[in-house]
Amino acid sequence: MAHATTPAPVGTRNETGKIAAAIKILASAAVVVLAVAFVFKYVFHYYLNYNEAGFDPYWSRRGWLLLHISGGMLALLTGPWQFWSGLRQKHLQVHAWTGRLFLLGVGMGVTGATYLAVSTTFGWAFGLALFVLAWAWASAATTALYFILHGQVQIHKEWMIRAYVITFAFVTFRVLNDYGPTSRLQPINDRAVTIAWFCWTVPLFITEIVLQFRRSRTAAARVV
Repeated sequence: MAHATTPAPVGTRNETGKIAAAIKILASAAVVVLAVAFVFKYVFHYYLNYNEAGFDPYWSRRGWLLLHISGGMLALLTGPWQFWSGLRQKHLQVHAWTGRLFLLGVGMGVTGATYLAVSTTFGWAFGLALFVLAWAWASAATTALYFILHGQVQIHKEWMIRAYVITFAFVTFRVLNDYGPTSRLQPINDRAVTIAWFCWTVPLFITEIVLQFRRSRTAAARVV
């Protein structure tokens, strides 16, 4: 026999919704701040120091590096606009064009990263980690594109979230590699390889759990 459930009071639901919205806004703001800080510290460095000393081991491959970081910057800064529901609902064309710019950035970033991975001077293990990261990034973005082209908006949204989590892996890598306890792990090569895997697999795993819980709640709400 099915048990009747008592719905939560309207006031309680409203408060919960406000708290969830506030957390979402704060999290989004933190992501944007970190993305902008990353661009200023790690991307502009190469634009402002276009010389052998500034590029160090990448000087002979500077074109590929610039392609990678320019594409990554484009994807990093246009990605958040995809999740702004107000823009998506009121200015669909702007949403679509920022999505195209995001995909262009991913394409540029993946192309540059692939060459840097296969030509790395930091060892095959780091090269493999970078190569897999690049193609996980490409796969998530391409899947998001596939579903929107086929009119499956909700699945498209989920894959865009996954694609941006992987995009943000480059920020996560720098934070873990350069700051806090993880920046002191030795030897350096082992640290770089470990973080190169950790920076996207763990956030993506957590994201998947959140997405599945959200899907479960949505399905439960429809049943009620």
